[in-house]
Amino acid sequence: MSFGSFDQQAHAPMSEINTTPLVDVMLVLLIIFIITAPLLTHSVRLDLPVAGSSATPEKPDIITLSLNREGALFWNNAPISENDLSAKLAEAGNRKPQPELHLRADRETRYQKIAEIMTAAQKSGIQKLGFVSQPQPQ
Repeated sequence: MSFGSFDQQAHAPMSEINTTPLVDVMLVLLIIFIITAPLLTHSVRLDLPVAGSSATPEKPDIITLSLNREGALFWNNAPISENDLSAKLAEAGNRKPQPELHLRADRETRYQKIAEIMTAAQKSGIQKLGFVSQPQPQ
């Protein structure tokens, strides 16, 4: 019964794969899965909280009030006179839900005109007033 020799020239590469460690690892994994599989089928009864949600409020209307260089007013792109502006603003201020007023003014418009429009909107009860501008080209 010879297991090997001390001959230096008889060293050839081993051509057999040792599968013993592979089988050991597979058996350990099989035992782990056999033990943990029944644990996955059991469930725990939980009383989860119920979340109540309200309907999202509808978006208000948007009124665009434009003011060009000459001082002409446009209500949603339709020309309007200064006399009719206060009546339109009062009507918009009394609506429920109240619309948002977007003010667009030309760069060359005098600030006094814009301040007068803002004052008229405040007196009519408009709560939301925004300024619309265009970014400068790069």
